[in-house]
Amino acid sequence: MNVLEERVLKDGVVKEGNVLKVDSFLNHQCDVELFGEMADEWVRRFSGKKINKVLTIEASGIGMACITAQKLHCPVVFAKKSKSINIDGDMYITEVESFTHKETNQVIVSKKFLGEDDRVLIIDDFLANGAALQGLISIVNQAGGRVEGIGIAIEKGFQPGGKFIRNLGYQLESLVIVDSMDWTTGSIVLRKQD
Repeated sequence: MNVLEERVLKDGVVKEGNVLKVDSFLNHQCDVELFGEMADEWVRRFSGKKINKVLTIEASGIGMACITAQKLHCPVVFAKKSKSINIDGDMYITEVESFTHKETNQVIVSKKFLGEDDRVLIIDDFLANGAALQGLISIVNQAGGRVEGIGIAIEKGFQPGGKFIRNLGYQLESLVIVDSMDWTTGSIVLRKQD
């Protein structure tokens, strides 16, 4: 069992509606040492890939993406969920529906930070239905770049996102796959991985 699996079982809280709350270590308060171990594992799993950029979506994936990019010696770019006056020039734009927040956002990346020479590792905290990943893949495709792999902290294996993304032919590496969870008992069942 890896360190993230242990942490999910110890500190994860199951909420009604298939929500797994991991805010004490992953996406509100961040355990940076844990992020370092996660990044080491993604670097190992994607060894041999010529990654020159890490891409994530704001906000929860930024911390783990930054540490992963540091270990890969490349920049990290994060797709923004709203346009601000700080973003100028041409942009890649796509729409993403959030499982957790039950809303659709336009996400944007400035064209000056992603292009046809980029070999991209996508990093995100959760995978449920796969909408965020589809949006990030769309942005890389709009840029003419190549998705070299996708690293996910926690995949909800009982939802369709993981199967859908794998069927598209991408190397998807989830550090934890939740097979089931029950908010009435608080139980979490993880898939055994090699």
